[in-house]
Amino acid sequence: MKKALLAFTFILIAFNSTFAQDFCSKYYPMKEGSSFTYDIYNKKDKLDGTTNYLVTNVVDQGGVTQATMQIKYSDAKGKQELDSDYKISCTGKGIKIDFISLMPRQMLDQYKDMDMEIDMTGTDIELPNNLEVGQQLAEANVVAKMNMSGIKMNIEVNTIDRKVLSKETVTTPAGTFECYVLIETIASKTMGANIQINSKTWLSEGIGMVKNETYSKKGNVNSKTVLAKFSK
Repeated sequence: MKKALLAFTFILIAFNSTFAQDFCSKYYPMKEGSSFTYDIYNKKDKLDGTTNYLVTNVVDQGGVTQATMQIKYSDAKGKQELDSDYKISCTGKGIKIDFISLMPRQMLDQYKDMDMEIDMTGTDIELPNNLEVGQQLAEANVVAKMNMSGIKMNIEVNTIDRKVLSKETVTTPAGTFECYVLIETIASKTMGANIQINSKTWLSEGIGMVKNETYSKKGNVNSKTVLAKFSK
């Protein structure tokens, strides 16, 4: 269960750390076939895994563009541990992500096999196009209430304290980029397991995330994600 919660939290971070396209959103992909690869390092600065993103489908309807993002995570040995997707919608002022689609398919399939009822509520995560230093960003929340033969369990994930901190230049294996620096806290809890992740993301117009770091409550770096390559 804790591993599933970690996967759920990982996708939330991934959403706030993705890419860009040239039309609807400055910081999220709406071009089918765009792909991005990120290398993830642990607190000892050793390679922990690789995440691949691919825009698999884009639909324009009623002034709204919706893209389906496929995400695959493999560990340092190349073993795939997560395969899921989520949906992003854009109206031209920015983007929203469907909170329901954030729940990993593998997690939902596992509960379905267990004949478990799941009720999800929440607030879509938003990122506007007009970012500026000092800007406060809207918070988000996802709650999954589960019931299996009278046994109840809740998963709650809150994305809070979202803010545009500064502008910086960042270099990764994919190049050098001018970035906005975004900070936020993702707090997750279920069945007595509480996870709090403080996150800092370097976001570049036309590319999206080029770097992300997560920190412990004491401010130590827990993980680092850097853009290794991209194609759009």
